[in-house]
Amino acid sequence: MYKIVEKRELTPVIYKFKVEAPVIAASALPGQFLIIRSGENGERVPLTICDYDKEKSLVTIVIQVIGHSSRKISLLNEGDCITDFAGPLGNPAKYVNWSDADLKGKRFLFIAGGLGIAPVYPQVKYLKSKGAHADVILGAKTASLLIMEEELKEYADNLYICTDDGSKGFKGLVTEKMKSLLKREEGEAPAYDELVAIGPMIMMKFVTLAAKEFGIPLTVSLNTIMVDGTGMCGACRVTVGGKVKFACSDGPEFDAYQVDFDEALRRLGMYKEFEAAANARDTAATAQFKKLQVL
Repeated sequence: MYKIVEKRELTPVIYKFKVEAPVIAASALPGQFLIIRSGENGERVPLTICDYDKEKSLVTIVIQVIGHSSRKISLLNEGDCITDFAGPLGNPAKYVNWSDADLKGKRFLFIAGGLGIAPVYPQVKYLKSKGAHADVILGAKTASLLIMEEELKEYADNLYICTDDGSKGFKGLVTEKMKSLLKREEGEAPAYDELVAIGPMIMMKFVTLAAKEFGIPLTVSLNTIMVDGTGMCGACRVTVGGKVKFACSDGPEFDAYQVDFDEALRRLGMYKEFEAAANARDTAATAQFKKLQVL
């Protein structure tokens, strides 16, 4: 059992948990994920690691309530325990294997949307510690859905906010802001050495399409497509460079220009019917519980 020592509501549907997990905290690296399970019959849920504190033996995760299992986990409180908390899994971000000399002075631009903001945080924090420069674009539909803005300000060289409705920062899509930052005069050196996009699959697809003309390496994280997290179920199969890969065991990060996003988007919709049925059962159970409380 893994004890929750801190719970924080980031938005009405997004929660941040700090969990006691000494082994994971001691070995976690940026870009990796873990599998959590609440209850003996709970579903395995893959979540990218949001932060880790080796000294305090704490691992931070962020979860958004979407379906049955995420709702069940969101109801846990400080002092409660998570049944399974396995990891770290997957390959770390590619630059983790670079030398400090190679990283120092490198310029990164992160494009993060929605829940994808959470896994960007440990990457920016790591790069800052190695002397690299990281700018971050955060995107959300509206200001109330932005998360971890203050935490990222501490480590990002520049933080750009984008909201669809213009309630905060730049009014428009993250792709528009990205293109304005990448634009340069003929013969001028690129503003960045590496691009990283993490967020909804559709966002990463259009970031990839928009970035291609600039010729800068772009990495995306396909964590949203994972199910089992060990390469056994095959649910996260994706075509990368014409070859079948597994997001969990071969990734979760890949060269964006090689990813077949249309296939990945179709795969994301495979379990919608099952999730809808589970949500319907949850709704009925919640209504019954509230009725009993009134009685």
